[in-house]
Amino acid sequence: MGYHTFGAERADKLEVAGRRYRFVSAEELLWALSLSSDETVADLGSGTGFFTDDVAPHAGEVYAVDVQEAMHEYYREKGVPANVDLVTSDVSELPFDDGDVDAAFSTMTYHEFASDESLAEVRRVLAADGRLVIVDWAATGSGEDGPPVDERYSAAEATAALRETGFEIEHEAVRPETFLLIATLE
Repeated sequence: MGYHTFGAERADKLEVAGRRYRFVSAEELLWALSLSSDETVADLGSGTGFFTDDVAPHAGEVYAVDVQEAMHEYYREKGVPANVDLVTSDVSELPFDDGDVDAAFSTMTYHEFASDESLAEVRRVLAADGRLVIVDWAATGSGEDGPPVDERYSAAEATAALRETGFEIEHEAVRPETFLLIATLE
């Protein structure tokens, strides 16, 4: 089960590029997503839209999904790209039709929503050839950055949960503080 969300009162910290790109670069995220310019993408746990902004120029439509309306308010003040729709929703109850999303990604938020229900919901909304990219804080990390270590998952735990939900793992990378998974539907 997921843990607490990052507080909207600290949203400014999510906009510090040097800290964010230290754990996943825009280039790596775009490589992992492997998008076509007409695809529909969902950013799961979009927060202030930091990584949504990197993906938007390379996609047709982007859903910035966050459970906190306050994060969307921050994003609106910052400026939302024309092809981005703000969606206030828990990942376990996405307001999309079956197969509506070509790709989905989560940057440092998997630990907040990880549950059987959320993964099943992501699987439901992904197209048959859909792709899910997860970059999250690793349970093997030091805990100096990100959430406490006891709120994190290992890459092995996330991989097992994805496989149990019907995903196939195409790529797995474990770093000192984070892991990257690329999954597709079986």
